[in-house]
Amino acid sequence: MNRYSSLPAFPERLNRLAELAVDLWWSSHREGRAVFRRLDYSLWRQTAHNPVQMLWRVSPDKLAAAARDPEFLARYDTALAQLDAARTAKDTWWTSTFPHLGGQTVAYFSAEFAVHQSLPIYAGGLGVLAGDHCKEAGDLGVPLVGVGFMYPQGYFHQEVSPDGWQQEVYEKLNWADAAIERALAPDGNRCVTAVPLGDRTVLVDVWRVRIGRVQLYLLDTDLEENAPWDRELSARLYGGDRETRVQQEIILGIGGVRALKALGIQPAVFHLNEGHAAFVVLQRIRDAIEAGASFDAALEEIRATTVFTTHTPVPAGHDAFSFGTVEKHLASAWGTLGVNRDRFMALGAHDNGGGSQFNMTALAMRSAAAINAVSELHGTVTREMWASMWPTLSQADRPVGFITNGVHAPTWVAADMADLFSQYLGHDWLEHHDEPALWDAIARIPDEALWSVRRSLRAYLFTFVRERARERWAVERVPTPRVVAAGTLLDPDALTIGFARRFAGYKRSELIFSDPERLGRILNGLERPVQIIFAGKAHPADDIGKHHLQRVYRHALDPQFAGRVAFIDDYDLHVAHFLVQGCDVWLNNPRKPLEASGTSGMKAAINGVPHLSIGDGWWAEGFTGSNGWTIDGGLTGDNYEAVDAADANALYTLLENEVVPAFYERDARGIPRRWLATVRESIRTVAPRFSARRMVKEYVQRMYAPAMARQVTPR
Repeated sequence: MNRYSSLPAFPERLNRLAELAVDLWWSSHREGRAVFRRLDYSLWRQTAHNPVQMLWRVSPDKLAAAARDPEFLARYDTALAQLDAARTAKDTWWTSTFPHLGGQTVAYFSAEFAVHQSLPIYAGGLGVLAGDHCKEAGDLGVPLVGVGFMYPQGYFHQEVSPDGWQQEVYEKLNWADAAIERALAPDGNRCVTAVPLGDRTVLVDVWRVRIGRVQLYLLDTDLEENAPWDRELSARLYGGDRETRVQQEIILGIGGVRALKALGIQPAVFHLNEGHAAFVVLQRIRDAIEAGASFDAALEEIRATTVFTTHTPVPAGHDAFSFGTVEKHLASAWGTLGVNRDRFMALGAHDNGGGSQFNMTALAMRSAAAINAVSELHGTVTREMWASMWPTLSQADRPVGFITNGVHAPTWVAADMADLFSQYLGHDWLEHHDEPALWDAIARIPDEALWSVRRSLRAYLFTFVRERARERWAVERVPTPRVVAAGTLLDPDALTIGFARRFAGYKRSELIFSDPERLGRILNGLERPVQIIFAGKAHPADDIGKHHLQRVYRHALDPQFAGRVAFIDDYDLHVAHFLVQGCDVWLNNPRKPLEASGTSGMKAAINGVPHLSIGDGWWAEGFTGSNGWTIDGGLTGDNYEAVDAADANALYTLLENEVVPAFYERDARGIPRRWLATVRESIRTVAPRFSARRMVKEYVQRMYAPAMARQVTPR
């Protein structure tokens, strides 16, 4: 049954409006977004660009008028035609490149997916990467399904107390306002599967999210048949203690494989996006043994058809549990695998310095034929960090490659910038945006046109900041200091630096405040003012990260900086779009080499926001010398105080001598020619190389297609 049959009746001419709204394809395609913007622009903004919520609230008069409006109907028909093509087109990159692999499917498992802010089942970069991966797979025609969790309470909303302490607020998702439907089994009935957990069985409901050609299947334990504590297992992303985490990961892995089987989907390849999903391996080995295979033959088959991506260069960031905890929660999950229980447990055994534990990344690495890190530098770090897995191999021979992350251009390129690209690169630029030669044509864009678009994007950002602060004050009645901290005193013409990411110690959010007096002189230059916008959340259990956030927030209230520091609360995809498009410079200063890749700087760079970063993650391979700036204090090692001081000095020097002068150096027409040369190079070098299109093609060519070709027996 379609959950949206209860939506208000639409005029016959608009009878596919609900279908368009519940397919999140629209979120990354202008033609789809244009339909809802034109239908009711005020409501579009009030609902934070959520067309499902819009359709519950839009007036019958608006619908009737739209059904008579030729321009609206033309947009509506175009969007639906493109949606149909996205779902069913037979002539795709996949079919033309791998015609012999037709009919095979990739199952992409991830603990979080960021597709749109109206579906808050993501916390940060891992989810954004997963969402972009799914969108680009659909654009390329790659036969991929996603498997994750439907967290009814999602990730938390962030509130900040008057003294700057993060407070987590969880709200149960209003399912009627989300683009999600019940998944149906082949017999047409609701898809529910059972997962053995501890000494009991937990029922798992399966939901479906449409993203054009790609289907995302989400698991949910909030069923009346389950015990109250089991109903809560899928309630929150990264919520609860270690016991909750291991149970969630069992449900994701074992339950995900069982859900696909119940849906009639038989993947040829299983892609584990981080170690959270590694229990996929247990269920697949068990299935193979039940079909008659030995443990060794089953493991060989699973290895041949499993690929694994690791995102974490910090040992403590990899999930590990005591063997007793894992055995307790797998007590009823073994089945015919039980006689080989010790062999399975050995697949996860790893000692990272605190004694041997069951490590989810170790399990995934030992069970996958292809392993990749997410940047070239991260590949080096990963091979070193996991050296004990391959004690007889040199670092160069350890089987960990790298596929550097990329971002989904249709999602992240601002509409104004996309129009500029269409005018000077060709109307089909999106079809070829991973081809470097295409971007040489950016030299044809006049400085005046490029600067005009950059100014417009900055203006949109400041309109958003002011309106958000006004709403906090007028509707939520927040105190005046929070209104000031939210950016009401920012100057719409000043050089604006963006810093938006998760608050964690290694990301060094406070590095720029190392010398407050020197920073104050930079920010408060009479003719060359500078300002900084911060945004981001700390993990609910990370008190150190919360203290970093609190100190940044207090800087936003410090009169020494004259209102030139702002903190935008409750960072999500909606806020991210304004920041990566509207700031002038994107700042990133992690402690090297602890940034696996990073993608926010890529999103900014393709919008003409140059990167100012430590040479870590993707920037270690992305910096060319003319497309942004690298912060290099010249020190490395464990003396963090000395390294931080050197990096802070290098950052200040770059701002004082290069960044600020280039931005404010204007010709007689008010155009910053030198600045725009950097902007132009930022776009030209980053857009093709760090696109999700290039990334997904690499996954297909280097991991998916070889895995399909080396299968023993497809299951």
